[in-house]
Amino acid sequence: MFDIVWRTIAIGIGATVLMDLWAIALNRIFGLPRPNWGMVGRWVWRLQDGKVFHDDIGQASPYGYERTLGWAFHYLVGILYGAILVFLAGANWLAAPTFLPAFILGIVTIGAGWFLLAPGMGAGWAASNTPNPPRARLLNLASHTIFAFGLYGTAVLIG
Repeated sequence: MFDIVWRTIAIGIGATVLMDLWAIALNRIFGLPRPNWGMVGRWVWRLQDGKVFHDDIGQASPYGYERTLGWAFHYLVGILYGAILVFLAGANWLAAPTFLPAFILGIVTIGAGWFLLAPGMGAGWAASNTPNPPRARLLNLASHTIFAFGLYGTAVLIG
C-alpha cells in the first residue's frame, strides 16, 4: 500500500514540475508571463469567506502568504490528479503505465481551470475575459498535455 501512495505522490509532483518547467520555457523563449501563483493563493484564501467567483481577484484583499499558499495548492492539485489517475487506471497501471489514461486525465483537468479557477479569479469561463481567449485556451491545452506527459513519464521513470 505504501508503495502505491509514494508512487502516486511522485507522479503528481513529477507532472507538476514538468508543467512548471514548460511555463519557464515559454517565458524565456517567447516572453509569455509565468503563472501568478500568488493570485491563486489569494483565491484559495478567499474561499474561506464563501466567495468562489470574483470579478478580479487582484482587487480582493491580499493575504500575507498567498504566494506560498498558491504554490502549495498548485502541487497539492497535481498530487490529487496523480491519485485520480492511479485510482481510475488501477494500481496495475503503475507496473505498466501507458500514455492514454494520463492524456485523457490531463485533458479532462482543463475543465477545473476553465470552469472553476479562471472564473473564480475573474478571467471568465474558459478564460473568456482575458485579452486573447483563444491563445489562453490553446496554452491551457498545451500545458495540460505537458502535464499528461509528466504523469506518464514520471510513472515510467519510477517504475
